[in-house]
Amino acid sequence: MNSIIAFQGVPGAYSDLACRHAYPGWTTLPCPSFEAAMAAVREGRAALAMLPCENSLAGRVPDIHRLLPESGLSVIGEHFERVEHCLLARPGAKLEGIRRAHSHPMALGQVLKVIKELDLTPVIQADTAGAAEIIAREGTMEDAAVASALAAEVYGLEILRRNVEDALHNTTRFYVMSRERKLPPPSEVPHPVTTFVFRVRNMPAALYKALGGFATNGVNMTKLESYMLDGAFTATQFLCDVDGHPDEPNLFRALEELRYFSRELRVLGTYPASAFRLAHEGR
Repeated sequence: MNSIIAFQGVPGAYSDLACRHAYPGWTTLPCPSFEAAMAAVREGRAALAMLPCENSLAGRVPDIHRLLPESGLSVIGEHFERVEHCLLARPGAKLEGIRRAHSHPMALGQVLKVIKELDLTPVIQADTAGAAEIIAREGTMEDAAVASALAAEVYGLEILRRNVEDALHNTTRFYVMSRERKLPPPSEVPHPVTTFVFRVRNMPAALYKALGGFATNGVNMTKLESYMLDGAFTATQFLCDVDGHPDEPNLFRALEELRYFSRELRVLGTYPASAFRLAHEGR
């Protein structure tokens, strides 16, 4: 297996940083979109893809829930990356001289305190690392980027202030995707988490009945998201994460009950819970 991991964004993005932290020593492959990162794995140009699925402040990442089921890939892991925003500027720039903050709108919304404190004008860019690249290439001494410390290193910028985010718990969760579709046995997956999608039948209380098996079998559901398919208000698909392995008796029974009330059920992967998850759950 090649040691290349794909991500959406440019070098220095938080997804790039997540790849480096989760797979030290691997080569990271920047891709212009989530679809391109998935295609890189399908085509063998990368062994894995690191795809953000949710953020502790902003909620779910748009499009990922839609792309995962049709990607042809499996979820083989998860990674939680603490988002530490830095205020970056060209060498020689001074904090008191900064007038504008460039970044992705989500990042700008997470640093409102420093924007107010320094009386900065927010300037929207396509992404955080891209903002750093723009400042390095064509910014003035009055321009700063809100991005990662890695972006400062990649683009030769100075860090004027670290950890400028409003909330210290700002964390993004990622799915690690692979071409490998084999379900490992329970003995090989410590503290397993299973990700799957399903569509309920068009009948009264279908969702209530479909999820009842998880309650009666004591299965902990950590994620449940709904979204429309093909723009149809009556076609709803659900993306779920649960604790457990499909071959374990309690989850096996819960999934069997879910199948009875569902039009479609697809397991996207079973993988070990991350150390971050276990620590925060006290396990």
